Amino acid sequence: MSLKSNILAFSYQSLLKPIAFQIDPERIHDKITNFGESLENQNEILSWLFAFKNPSLKRTVLGIEFENPIGLAAGFDYDGHLAKVLKHIGFGFNTVGTITARAYEGNPKPRLARLPKSKSLLVNKGFKSEGAAAVAKRLDKKKLSKHTVGVSIGSTNNAKVNTIPKAIDDYLTSFKIFKGRKYIKYFELNISCPNTDITESFASPQNFKKLVHEIAKLKLTQPIFVKMPNEIRHTNSDRLVRVALKAGIRGFIFSNLVKDRKNKGFDKEEIKQMANLKGNFSGAPTAKNALSLIKHTRKSFGKSVAIIGCGGTFSTADAKDKFEAGADLVQLITGAIYQGPQLIGQICEELAN
Repeated sequence: MSLKSNILAFSYQSLLKPIAFQIDPERIHDKITNFGESLENQNEILSWLFAFKNPSLKRTVLGIEFENPIGLAAGFDYDGHLAKVLKHIGFGFNTVGTITARAYEGNPKPRLARLPKSKSLLVNKGFKSEGAAAVAKRLDKKKLSKHTVGVSIGSTNNAKVNTIPKAIDDYLTSFKIFKGRKYIKYFELNISCPNTDITESFASPQNFKKLVHEIAKLKLTQPIFVKMPNEIRHTNSDRLVRVALKAGIRGFIFSNLVKDRKNKGFDKEEIKQMANLKGNFSGAPTAKNALSLIKHTRKSFGKSVAIIGCGGTFSTADAKDKFEAGADLVQLITGAIYQGPQLIGQICEELAN
């Protein structure tokens, strides 16, 4: 790790993080979002501080050129405020959302909590979104043609969107809004958020088939990555992959949040403190299942699929584990929150070396 990375890491761990972690997590998220957006035109300064560039890091996946293989996962930049600045913090790509067709203010608070000993976050936003049209309007103004930006799309968490046909229409509305926007390089199809109230699941092969069949009719030019559940058996995951492949979808993200509070990745006392809070969990507890699914899917489907590894990346070693298991790219959020924004450049530098 370079001297600059060491200084940034020390500053974050010793100064910024202790202060930030005393503030309500949703409040500090909003402050960081506002501050980050205000810096979106400070390209040279941010790139010098955080980004690491090397030709060896470049990847081409599903026809998309990535400057490096480390991306920001969906779930942090809900409404696209940070879409322009993230490249200059070192990310090779970044996903906006998850976005829904209708605006939704989110599940009742509190809906975020930290589990530092478990290296995890409790998340219960429930697809908080300003709505696809509003987000598209914001992104249009940011001149993103030279950025590798994707959009994660889910169904609105709304009592009016309570059946599979209605949810499919909701997905399609969002896809149609973003379809013609060429600065959107890829889509994520979020079928696995555990924090919504729809009574049926698109992780069911039958329902998933209906959804991707309708999406195929849109003839999108951008590739799609399906955000897969974390706690899914290999056989059930394989069924979803086969359905997607038949519909022309080749990208998969392993994986989403953990539901099981008995997961061995949790500190026992810490998870007990979450007993009265609804939600599911990101970070280190997701890593074991994600790695298993990556490895199995690569072995089963070979080069016919493109895989993004997501969940529990706090270091270069964690990223390497996902690449060695078969991932083409890696996404993170929680790792950067706990380790600091210099983590992205640090991983890239160490991968290049």
